Amino acid sequence: LPSSPSNPHATKQSTMARNGYAKGKSKGHITTPKELPAKVIKGRLGAKTKLCREIAREVAGLAPYERRILDMIKTGGSAADKRIYKYAKRRLGSHKRALAKREDIKGVNAAQRARQAGA
Repeated sequence: LPSSPSNPHATKQSTMARNGYAKGKSKGHITTPKELPAKVIKGRLGAKTKLCREIAREVAGLAPYERRILDMIKTGGSAADKRIYKYAKRRLGSHKRALAKREDIKGVNAAQRARQAGA
């Protein structure tokens, strides 16, 4: 990480070639940089995982709390989004998970409505 006023503990990575001396800006053993393979980005949804989750959702259906969220979406109301968020947050434990779950169940609702309209 480059050194910045916002992060005083960050150390500046040296881009200069090392010269073999023990002191100075380019101190250290003379080495050749190692060619590394491209890193896998943690947290990105893979094709296999996505397929497995879709099949599990299709087979198992929704959990009881997810059905209640779906019902809240269908009934609507003035502060439905806020109530859904509060309910999901209580069940899942975090703000981020609650928002993700709310959007996920909204997607399920949209898919159900599209299926009904098409059939």
